Amino acid sequence: MLAGFALSGSTIEASSLLASITISAAVGGPVLGTLLDRARRPGRLLAAAIVTYGVGLTVILMGLGRLPFEVTLVIAALTGLLGPALSGGWTAQLPRVVPDGSLARANVLDAMTFSVASLAGPALAGAVAQMLGAPASVMASAILIVLALPAAWTLPRRPSEAPGPRPTSLTSDLGAGIRVIVARSSLARATLISVNSCVAQGMLMASVPLVGERVLGGAGRGTLLLSCVAVAALAASAVLARFPRSVTPDTIIWASALVQAGALALAASGRPVALIVAALMAGVGEGPQLAALFAIRHRESPEHLRGQIFTTGASLKISGFALGAAAAGPAVTWSLPGTLMIASSVALLGALAFFAFPGPGPGPGSALASVKAEVGTGRDVSR
Repeated sequence: MLAGFALSGSTIEASSLLASITISAAVGGPVLGTLLDRARRPGRLLAAAIVTYGVGLTVILMGLGRLPFEVTLVIAALTGLLGPALSGGWTAQLPRVVPDGSLARANVLDAMTFSVASLAGPALAGAVAQMLGAPASVMASAILIVLALPAAWTLPRRPSEAPGPRPTSLTSDLGAGIRVIVARSSLARATLISVNSCVAQGMLMASVPLVGERVLGGAGRGTLLLSCVAVAALAASAVLARFPRSVTPDTIIWASALVQAGALALAASGRPVALIVAALMAGVGEGPQLAALFAIRHRESPEHLRGQIFTTGASLKISGFALGAAAAGPAVTWSLPGTLMIASSVALLGALAFFAFPGPGPGPGSALASVKAEVGTGRDVSR
């Protein structure tokens, strides 16, 4: 978005570029996850995906100002198809690389890396853009992505006989993964709550520059609120890592959405101190929610569909964030407090949606299966 604005001078083109590279993840996530589940060496496929994404960023950068903008948007959308490889594709591999009995703590530590990245990434982008120009930030991003290649390439090979039935076609796998998400209430409501939260977070992101300008004395100062969110998320996740089984992930997932709803409502007051408190509250909700979401996905996902479930969930969240940001763009010109209250209502609806689903039934969501998953059996005990 920074590079698009710097090279085109248009906020509309900049936001369109960001939307193109994020919203297409909804299509790419399920397919990428299915291919990861079917691959004997998922790390090799993941490595190819992240390298291609890095190349795509470079091509977008080279095309800005040289190619017709519509062509650049198409390239961005094609690159965005691989976006879930940067998040869900990695996390889905976690049970195969952590020691038995350590998955609960590993989930929280994994979520903490997202908080660290959300704090360091924008700061790095801003610093590089300030020193070397916005296009250099895109190149820095591409280089960082490609640096992950060795870690992906060396991920362990999938066991020769993965548990669970093996559908005979890619289409069958896609259908099976989506059915699992819809049919298992714990997974369905966690997915819905997390997507709603991401829509609300996208609305907050789009509101930050105007909040900074009107309340904090400068549009750039609004980014300080994002730093507060990231620091609070990291701190809350660190506490959760110390006591990973103190609260069930199903409780955390809805309670955290409720905290985020309260934070956004407080931010709508427009007072500087209230804004800082609201940003810290939002982080306290975001960090543990992500760890809880990972725990539920690992618990509820059959081994042979785990990759698809993780990347599908990630793609829905990415797209939800993009839609929230896109909707908030024109809404903030109407009313900034009104936009923040709408975002609060979206997060609140997510929390209330938890109670619209029945409790978990038999299968990996059962109490026995949850206990076995925690001690690292590595098997789908619903069979």
